[in-house]
Amino acid sequence: MDYVIIVAGGKGLRMGGDTPKQFLPLAGKPILMRTIERFRAYSERIGIIVVLPQEQQAYWKELCERYDFHAPHQIANGGATRFESSRNGLSLVPDEAEGIVAFHDGVRPLVPVSVIDDCYETARDSFAAIPVIPVNDSLRRMEGEGRSHAVYRPDYKAVQTPQAFDISLAKQAFRQPYRESFTDDATVVESLGCQVALVEGSRENIKITTPTDYFLFRAMVKVHEDQQIFGL
Repeated sequence: MDYVIIVAGGKGLRMGGDTPKQFLPLAGKPILMRTIERFRAYSERIGIIVVLPQEQQAYWKELCERYDFHAPHQIANGGATRFESSRNGLSLVPDEAEGIVAFHDGVRPLVPVSVIDDCYETARDSFAAIPVIPVNDSLRRMEGEGRSHAVYRPDYKAVQTPQAFDISLAKQAFRQPYRESFTDDATVVESLGCQVALVEGSRENIKITTPTDYFLFRAMVKVHEDQQIFGL
């Protein structure tokens, strides 16, 4: 059986409001519900685990009742770091489980089902797979004392989620103690010496972090709705 751990621990501070960003309404539903629906569209048999801070869980259950949202899922407690939150979610996956587990940002609600499928299927062959997209902006490496130098942009990729791994490999990786070098779930697995396969991500797979991201997302949803209504 396959699983997805949807990490939704944001407090919305960079959004400039009191509502955690994963609960902001968009196209009639909170963002987190839209994210869950993407994985249900990929597979109705997938095990869904949502990681939320304890103080947000009662409000989430209230939202589920208000929006008549009954997609099956378990809830794990959020931690002080992404590593701890992911590990808490992974603890709800049975140790004897076989299959693929992916970790996904709760505020990436437009991830294409094709990207989800590519990540899971590639992980079945390679044990670890993450989606990436080209970097459009020029990059510079900082050297201290105000100095920097340009780097060759094609050598770099921007990393997205879902990040998918063989369950037993993920379990082994997250038994390690936390390190500051763990910037995402892939770096945790990679620290074991495992090669991480890259699959093509999507520009639509935006992570909603700032008000600008939220505005862009709303515009993209409107485009999708127009395409469905007018057959564009």
